[in-house]
Amino acid sequence: MTNLINPPENRFMEAIRQGETQLGLWLALTSNIAAEVIGAVGFDWLVLDAEHAPNELTTLIPQLQALRGSMSEPVVRATWNDPVLIKRFMDIGFRTILFPYVQDEHEAEAAVAAMRYPPEGVRGVATMHRSCSYGAEAGYIQSANARACALVQVETASAAERIEQICDVENLGGVFIGPSDLAASMDHLGDPGHKDVQGMMKYLCDVCKSKGVPIGTLAPVTADAKRYLEWGYTFVALGAEVALMRAAAISKLAELKGA
Repeated sequence: MTNLINPPENRFMEAIRQGETQLGLWLALTSNIAAEVIGAVGFDWLVLDAEHAPNELTTLIPQLQALRGSMSEPVVRATWNDPVLIKRFMDIGFRTILFPYVQDEHEAEAAVAAMRYPPEGVRGVATMHRSCSYGAEAGYIQSANARACALVQVETASAAERIEQICDVENLGGVFIGPSDLAASMDHLGDPGHKDVQGMMKYLCDVCKSKGVPIGTLAPVTADAKRYLEWGYTFVALGAEVALMRAAAISKLAELKGA
């Protein structure tokens, strides 16, 4: 008798829809051991970065296996808004995907469609992959669309000009603001704390809130994270595991160096 698995809900997606604060962390080391360690800490969501970290499908799968049973939602930041690549991310087990450099509502629509089976999208159908426990999960095809959460990165001034139209995209899971790239596009490279950049981030938050669309960002500095949460940002990543490891190592060495 086949052991049928009940489809797990996407708790992260439901939480941000309800306006519940979700705190996350970036995973950039491409390490399943690091993922396993951080997966037991208690973050609500963890980003496995395939844009700026050297992750491939073969490095992502062990990390997903390490996070199996974790309360943290695994999120992959895609290399690009490519439906073929997105299909493969979905098939290995992701149901929340962060799309970089989305410039307008048409690119946001393409991102949403890449994650969903027809007639709502263009995701290709397979029946023997990790996401459906290789055929053991009952009703996967019927329930997959309802668990698919597309997060689009608004990280340029030109994309910010289209924020209202982006927010109107059907089935969009949320908007993510990339402070560093936004700052660069506003001629403030390396200075996301500039008042003009911060003003834009507040404006984008206000628009998303008025549209009922969850908004998130990355904030390694605690004071920034607190400010964004006060503004109404719902899902905030508090840094990256590689940065935390380096900071802890520097601090430990400094405790005794020269003593």
